[in-house]
Amino acid sequence: MSQLFESLMVISFGISWPLSIIKSYRSKTAKGKSLLFSCFILMGYGFGITSKLLQANVNYVLIFYVINFVMVATDIALYFRNLKYDRQNILHVQEAA
Repeated sequence: MSQLFESLMVISFGISWPLSIIKSYRSKTAKGKSLLFSCFILMGYGFGITSKLLQANVNYVLIFYVINFVMVATDIALYFRNLKYDRQNILHVQEAA
């Protein structure tokens, strides 16, 4: 029963990541994003995965940790892509002025 509640917790935390990824992809800007926050979230999922592996407690819940880890890593990658777009846009504005 505890595995069910753990998986529900991880799923609940992970529900927002697809929306964040879509928004990051479409917006092409890093404004409003916190890299530090995302890195702490990624680290937390990494610790959860490590805990499962070290305890030899590998069960179906692990896949939810991995899925969330991949989604947060994707959002971080988009942050850096969008940061590049932001810098290019600043250069274009400065050149036009």
